Amino acid sequence: MKNNKFLLTTCALAASAVMAPAQAQDSNANLQTVVVTGKRANRVSKGATGLPMDVKETPQTISSIDQEDMANFGLTGSNEALGLATGINVEQYETNRATFNARGFEIQLTQVDGLGMTNSYGTVVGREDTFLFERIELIRGANGLLTGVGNASGTINYIRKRPKNQDSGEFNVTLGSWGQKRAALDYNKVLTADGSWAGRLVVAHEDKDSYLRDLHDKRTSIYGVVDGQIGENGVLTVGVTAVDSKQDSPMWGSLTLLRSDGTQADFPVGSSTSQKWTYWNTKSYNAFVEYTHRLAEGWEAKLTYNYRHGDESTRLLYAYSPTGVLKPDNTGLVGWPYRSEGDADHRVLDANVNGEFSAFGRKHRLLLGVSQSREKTAVDINPVQNHMLDALPAFPYGGDSYVEPTWGAREPSTRGQQKLTRLYGAAQISLTDSLKGILGVNAVRLERTGASIYGNAATNTFYPDTQETSPYVGLTYAFGPDVTAYVSYSDIFQNQDQTDKKGEYLAPMKGVNTEAGVKAEWLNKALLTTFAVFTAKQDGLATYGGVISGTGTNLDGQYWYEGKDVKSKGFELEATGRVGKDSKLTLGYTHLNLTGPDGNDIYEWVPRSTVNFRADTRLPMLPALRLGLGGRWQSDVSKIGSARQGAYAVANAFAAYELNDKATLRLNINNLFDKKYIGGLAYGAIYGAPRNASLTLDYKL
Repeated sequence: MKNNKFLLTTCALAASAVMAPAQAQDSNANLQTVVVTGKRANRVSKGATGLPMDVKETPQTISSIDQEDMANFGLTGSNEALGLATGINVEQYETNRATFNARGFEIQLTQVDGLGMTNSYGTVVGREDTFLFERIELIRGANGLLTGVGNASGTINYIRKRPKNQDSGEFNVTLGSWGQKRAALDYNKVLTADGSWAGRLVVAHEDKDSYLRDLHDKRTSIYGVVDGQIGENGVLTVGVTAVDSKQDSPMWGSLTLLRSDGTQADFPVGSSTSQKWTYWNTKSYNAFVEYTHRLAEGWEAKLTYNYRHGDESTRLLYAYSPTGVLKPDNTGLVGWPYRSEGDADHRVLDANVNGEFSAFGRKHRLLLGVSQSREKTAVDINPVQNHMLDALPAFPYGGDSYVEPTWGAREPSTRGQQKLTRLYGAAQISLTDSLKGILGVNAVRLERTGASIYGNAATNTFYPDTQETSPYVGLTYAFGPDVTAYVSYSDIFQNQDQTDKKGEYLAPMKGVNTEAGVKAEWLNKALLTTFAVFTAKQDGLATYGGVISGTGTNLDGQYWYEGKDVKSKGFELEATGRVGKDSKLTLGYTHLNLTGPDGNDIYEWVPRSTVNFRADTRLPMLPALRLGLGGRWQSDVSKIGSARQGAYAVANAFAAYELNDKATLRLNINNLFDKKYIGGLAYGAIYGAPRNASLTLDYKL
């Protein structure tokens, strides 16, 4: 009943957001549509600087995964989509939590339409439904101009779908392995006769089991957005997103694969540590208002407010070995039951002006802005009354191997809040016809209070404020209309939630990114190639040190960390675009070295070399058929005290056949060669999905 009420409420919100302006149709009929239609037709990336520059002009590496590729390869979850992105590694260490890393470090910034609060932990709960977005942008390197705080890894930016100038729509249904059932609708409607107002409604629902024992996922996402012209110079956009996600029998914690005799266990891919009584349910509501006003020719002001509320409800079992390893007979695991209710509120207000100005006989671009983000989190727990640390049978065990404990009354656990205030500016200066400089500065003040998100019993419950100023400097030189070389430098700071042996928070980490590269367009600008060399350095980065013991205080048993200077250097290659009218290609290669303060290798769980690829083409002899192949290869990885995974490749394929001008039938096969592999070792181990398939019918409305 609660789920039905949720769906009805969110449908009503989305529908009202889309349809409300229709009542204003008559009164708006005579407005000149000089603002909205242009914006709808020419939305461009603001890349790494906040300035609306072409990717080729931006002095950092930027990759993207567009809606066409996500649909063709059946990438309905954001984590799976990111797995095909150049330079990005997805560490899916549990069924509901993952971390992403780039250039050797965890990505701690996820944005939607360029706005978001940094995530100090790096872990992301759940998956976004990719059907809500036009594309996903991946900006590698320090990105202080867009966020203010963070590290030298990169930024993931989800670009929402926006209203279009023509009535259109699509509907698709999918049936797949493990009982997958999915339906999605995307409908765009021009609401006024002159086109000054339009709305878009996007709905996706997915229900499926898993290759993992007892795991079941159900997710509903609803997004409604409307934009329209206010007067002759203003554009107002309002949107609401609601997501309801339920996961039964999730894994909390990873597989223990190392045995005490030094051997590595090889379990069936469907092995899970979960129990049938466990679940992890999340709900989120996201609303945003965006107003853009044209000030003069080439200048505009923009005000954006974004609010997100999230709820989490969990009942979990953490299965682990107190010694860190299994016994030779695969016993040695004990259980840690956990139950919680948590919520988070996140608000962002951003105001900026940007435009072109003339000086010294040339045109230049300028962006000036101010923003403030506030986040408040609270977690309550139900204490375990019995069955704590009960021994588990030999692994793999079944879903009824651990008795659900008796839970105590709900009580407060952790509370925290943070406020980030920043002033930022960026300018692209035309020094000559070919040489351009990009200068930026970002001044931040980050204030945080509350318990550590790691749950450490820190002696200081107040974080030291971070007040820093970060520069951004870049140069681009155009050797011609198709080839541009660049160099850039940027740094960034990040507070850290980890604590040392004394239980005190570590000092903020400083991230520094330097890179140089060449970007070239080929085949009449249809194909873009990028070659970049980079260094990414993290000074004072929290690195696991061990477990505190022997103090006789509440610190005993807590993890402790120490700040280390870690350096990454390497190079990246990427080619992306079209290689003919009916063929599309993305091919990327990343190689890096990671060293600690002693100059030796560190973080061996990060692959040193990766290849990402996806390509599709229409067959000339059968133009109704489109075939595609995508995948990823990585070098071997390992972790001291944990497992080892040799180099491996996973390939995904699709075949899409146009039944007519409206209907297309698509077959997707993932893990085409049924490769068995461990998906990531950063925080544990979990096997990747074996070969699976799905069949989708796409229909244009």
